[in-house]
Amino acid sequence: MSEGEQKVYDTLNEIGIEYEKYTHKPVYTVEDVNSLDIHIPGDHTKNLFLRNRKGNVHYLVVLEDSKQADLKKLSKQIGSTPLSFASEKRLGKYLGLKPGSVSPFGLINDDDKCVRAIIDNDIFKAERVGFHPNVNTATLVISTRDFQKFLKWTKNRISYMKI
Repeated sequence: MSEGEQKVYDTLNEIGIEYEKYTHKPVYTVEDVNSLDIHIPGDHTKNLFLRNRKGNVHYLVVLEDSKQADLKKLSKQIGSTPLSFASEKRLGKYLGLKPGSVSPFGLINDDDKCVRAIIDNDIFKAERVGFHPNVNTATLVISTRDFQKFLKWTKNRISYMKI
């Protein structure tokens, strides 16, 4: 188990969040997850790491896996310059993650609270939601109430909106 993955379990245990762990082969896309031969309960998500035009503001966007994010519309919705996907280097620098393992749990590694999280309200229609524990070989399922508790714990700037 990687140090980054262990940090997720330690943090969740520390703040009293229960989780169910499902291990699986490495997955890199929503399609990969949907092709797994195991049933993972709860809503599945798509997690996008974005930056503004200057690259001085970074966003973690969390939405239902069935949705498409219109980056032009989203940039207007949040009052940003045009958005684009951040590089692998930035993903490592700000969230301590590699491509394929982007997750809200990466906020654990954002010591300077530089990343702004944008959470789609529709996620909270479900009772449970699943995220990678900062590696793409497992998925943790937690209650949506505990997801909100985790987001509050991070102390990052969090925006809830309809995407």
